[in-house]
This record gives sequence, C-alpha cells and structure tokens, in this order.
Amino acid sequence: MQSPLIMTVLGRDRTGLVESIARLVSEHGGNWLESRMCRLGGEFAGIVRVTVPATNQAALTAALQQLEEVGLSVLARPDAQVHPHAARRVTTLELVGHDRPGIVRQITRALAAQGVNVEELSTELVSAPMSGEMLFKARATLLLPEACELPALRQELEKIASDLMVDVTLAEAATAAH
Repeated sequence: MQSPLIMTVLGRDRTGLVESIARLVSEHGGNWLESRMCRLGGEFAGIVRVTVPATNQAALTAALQQLEEVGLSVLARPDAQVHPHAARRVTTLELVGHDRPGIVRQITRALAAQGVNVEELSTELVSAPMSGEMLFKARATLLLPEACELPALRQELEKIASDLMVDVTLAEAATAAH
C-alpha cells in the first residue's frame, strides 16, 4: 500500500539539493508526484508530494531529517487529501501595479471573506518597461465555492484595485470537483 507524503524544503541554495531529496525518495521505493520549487533570494524553497510504500514511510522521513546536517531542512507529513464533494469553479486572478506594502493582504482578505480558496499564488517584482519603477505582479489560481457570485467578487476586487492603484483581472477557467 502506497502512503502519500507532503514535504516542505528549505535551505541555502546550492547545486544538488533537489537530487539529494529525489535520491532518498527513490532509495525508499517512492514515486515523485508533483512539486513547486524555486530559489528566492539566496534560499531554496519548495513543496513536494510523493508516495512511498507505507512500510518505508518512517525510514524515508528519518532519512530526510538527516539532510539537516548539510543545511537542508525537510519537514514531511502524511498527505490528508481532503476532497469536499461540492463542485467549485476554478478562476484565475492576475494583478499588476506599483509595488507597495499590503497588496497581498488586502486581496486575500477579500477572497477569504467570500470563501475563496487560493490554490496557487505566484508573485514577483519587475521593472516597468518605460519608467523603471518597480511593479508588483501576482497570478493566482482560485477555487470559488458555489455560493460565491463571480460578478460580486469581481466588483469587490475592482474596488480594492482602485484603492491600491493596481489592475486586477479575474477570469473563470473551468469547473472542478475537489
């Protein structure tokens, strides 16, 4: 029987970090399912979802903890895989505007108030083409509950966008059962 695990990974960026995790997963009979990893500043951060034979789960977890000796912190825990029965609509949010503190907080507060789940969020600072000023860009994949009306959510986000002086685009992508 396969046991799913979710791992968070954090350490000073260097060559071979991903290989060290992949090697341990493989040595314990595991299968790498999905991951999101990147370098932020001088640090390497990521999340990984794997399956491993249930009989090897404890040994893999112990082996991953040994990576602490080489400066890589790995926290592994069982994947609970909760699947609510209600259908949810998948929506994409894109935001661009001059950088300032509080953008993520205000947008996510509005999403949480509507019961919207942030499935994935990617943000970055980029230089504006003409002025060279720093622009904040965000892209999020959202799951809207049935009770959330897209026009009302769009109106709330546009009000916040106006206050923050950013552009927000909300586009319904598909329906997903989760």
